Amino acid sequence: MEKQYTICIFTEDTIGMLNRITIIFTRRYINIKSITASESEVKGVYRYTIVVKSTPEKVEKVIGQIEKQTDVFKAFLLEDEDIVYQEIALYKVGLKNFGNGQLEKVVRENHARILAVEPEYVVLEKTGHKRDTKHLFEILEPFGIMEFARSGRVAVTKPMKMLSEYLKEFDIKAKRKKK
Repeated sequence: MEKQYTICIFTEDTIGMLNRITIIFTRRYINIKSITASESEVKGVYRYTIVVKSTPEKVEKVIGQIEKQTDVFKAFLLEDEDIVYQEIALYKVGLKNFGNGQLEKVVRENHARILAVEPEYVVLEKTGHKRDTKHLFEILEPFGIMEFARSGRVAVTKPMKMLSEYLKEFDIKAKRKKK
């Protein structure tokens, strides 16, 4: 049965790494729902957070293939209850359709922020889960959304083991292989 999973991958900063990782998903016919790439808490180590909907068997095979890649330190398969996550959405909305105080009310009730106010439009920011950003989109739609963008998932794990501990284990395993 298909389920949503978050995959966190830690790699070296090498050209083409994102391409190599996404090809693995393509070969297994797994569609990536969102992807975010960033630096991690360890200097020189980059983090990819990928959200997919698939079967556990397929996703576990993908994790195994990813970890075989040169320059990949570790890949983790996580379920929503194992992580704390958020997304960010930006909404560019025309000002002419808002009545007196409506914009302020929408912003306050949805815990959004006003990032920019121009004569013709306003740019709002909403941080939350996909359902939260989608809900605000539905509220703003009648006012005329000029532009909309939502980031991929940004997540940190709930377990207390830190990346630096995994990297130490990785170094120990690498030294054993050399012997």
